[in-house]
This record gives sequence, C-alpha cells and structure tokens, in this order.
Amino acid sequence: MDSTNNNTDKKYHKPLFVIGAVILIGLLVIIFSIMKGTVDFSLIEIGQGIRQKSNNSLANQIVHNVRLPRVLTGFLVGMNLAVAGGLLQGVLRNPLASQQVIGVNAGSGLFAVAVMILLPSQIHLIPIGAFLGALFATLLVYGLSLTNSRASTVHIILAGVAISALLNAMTSALMFLNSDELEVTYFWLLGTLSGRSWRYFNILWPYTVLGMGFSLLISPKLNLFALGDELGSSLGLAVKVYRVIAMILASILAGSAVSVTGTIGFVGLIAPHLARLLVGSDYRYLTILSALLGGVLLVLSDTIARIAFQPVELSVGIVTSMLGAPFFLFVLYSKNKNL
Repeated sequence: MDSTNNNTDKKYHKPLFVIGAVILIGLLVIIFSIMKGTVDFSLIEIGQGIRQKSNNSLANQIVHNVRLPRVLTGFLVGMNLAVAGGLLQGVLRNPLASQQVIGVNAGSGLFAVAVMILLPSQIHLIPIGAFLGALFATLLVYGLSLTNSRASTVHIILAGVAISALLNAMTSALMFLNSDELEVTYFWLLGTLSGRSWRYFNILWPYTVLGMGFSLLISPKLNLFALGDELGSSLGLAVKVYRVIAMILASILAGSAVSVTGTIGFVGLIAPHLARLLVGSDYRYLTILSALLGGVLLVLSDTIARIAFQPVELSVGIVTSMLGAPFFLFVLYSKNKNL
C-alpha cells in the first residue's frame, strides 16, 4: 500500500515540479527580454520603470510603454498558439498537427488581410475575421481528410498542405491587386511583435483567458481521444461534440494570436511536443505546460529577433520558422522510424 501511494505521489509531483521549473524559467526569460535591446537596463531600472517611478524618463518610457507590453503580449500569443496546437494534436490523434501544418494560419491570414484591405475602416473586425478564417481552414482540412469516418495522419497533412497553398495564393492575390496596402500586409504576414503596445495586450488577454479556461475544462476528455473514436465512445465520450469544441477553441486561440501579431508558425508544433516529452500525454498537465513553453519560446524568439542583428530587427516569425522547420522534420523522421 505504501509503495502504491509513493508511486502515485511521484506521478503527480513530477508534472507539478516541471511546471514550477518552467514558470521560473519563464520569469527569467521575461526579465532578460525586458533588459536587453538597443538600450540595456538593469534590474533596478526595470523595477522603477514598471512602477513608473523612475527619475530616468528613458527607462520609464521604454520599459513600461514599449518592452513590457511587447513581452507580455508575446507571452500570451505563444500560450495561445501552443495550446491551439496541442488541442489539434489531441483530437486529430496526429502529432504533426499544428496551425501551420493544417492551414489554420493560412486561413487566419487570408481573412485578416481581407479585412485590412477590403474594410480598412473596420480594423476592429480583424480578430473576428482571423477566428473565422482559422475555423474555416480547420474544418475544411478535417473534412477533406476524412477516410472511412476517420482522419489519417497522411490525409490530414496532404489536405493541410493543399489548403494552405490555396489560401496563401488567395492572400497573395489580394495583396497583389491592392498594392497600396502591400507593405502593411507583408510585414503582418511575416509575424511580428514590433510596436505591440498595451492596447494589443488588452485585446488579446480575454481570448487567452476564455480559451485556456475551456481547454483546461475539457482536458480530461482529450485524454480519451488517444484510445480511438470507438473505444472513446464506449467509455462515454461524445467524440464528435468534443472534437468540434476543441477545434473551435483552437480557432479562437490561434485566430486571436494571429490577429495581433500576424502569422507565426511552428510554436503550436514545438511547445506541445516538448511538453509531452517532459510530463507525458496527460492533457491535464500537458495543456498547462504547453502554454508556458509556448510563451517562453515566443518571447525568447522575439528577443533573438530584436538583438541578433541590431539595429536591424527581424520578424519573430522568421526565427520561429528557422527553429520549427528542422524540428518538424525531426518529428516526422522519428514518427516514420517508429512505424
């Protein structure tokens, strides 16, 4: 009996320890990102700038009004993208599923660019447009990939590649036909956190709270998807209902993130995989850890984008793609090797 209790304690203590460690790492990454830039600041200056009590107006302006909202917005974006990717991987039973791979980013990008070009006076509709685009792409790819009432990994990837290419082509056509808006939409499609102020943070956090809250609420149900649709149904899981709910949540999270920063790829692929390596496949812990790792990954990527080639600043989407493409190939190779 004691041995069983000890094993149970270890089972729960390890994920909690890992989550605590990642929270600490996240705080350090956030502090480092605020400190570093064209102008570096000390911890004392950062504290004074956050409290807006610094005698140094430069520290006050840069820390409180520029870097802090940018870093916090980036952390929320990373959380949203990571959890969205984890949800898609769970309900599709596909470790390669992510917003980038199955066309969610392309759908969000198309609808958001359409709003920017066709409805320039209705910019406040971009989050709604990005959400609708994400949901449209997700359901379209999943519907096209259905084979004998189930979606296989190969069919999802192939459908995702095809739909992404189509939606990206439509986006390019819109941009080409409206060249006056080309510069704005081009930098937006690369994915960037540059200039993201408190206004963007305030736009994003309600979507993050809503999406994360419901994702945690359905996380025990996501564990049953790994058993397959038939066995899951026999255990009382409403497979179709929870699959649709998870896809809608993924669309809300990914769409809101894309509406703020543009299309940033591979965070939704990398973070859930790293979380799975650290705590296993229990979505009660996997969802939380994926969110934290996604935030850390995006803030760190944005820091690299800001300081690597000063005074030139890269788009954070370029950095995440440079990290994510090799990671995707590694996961694909590992999966094929285990077949």
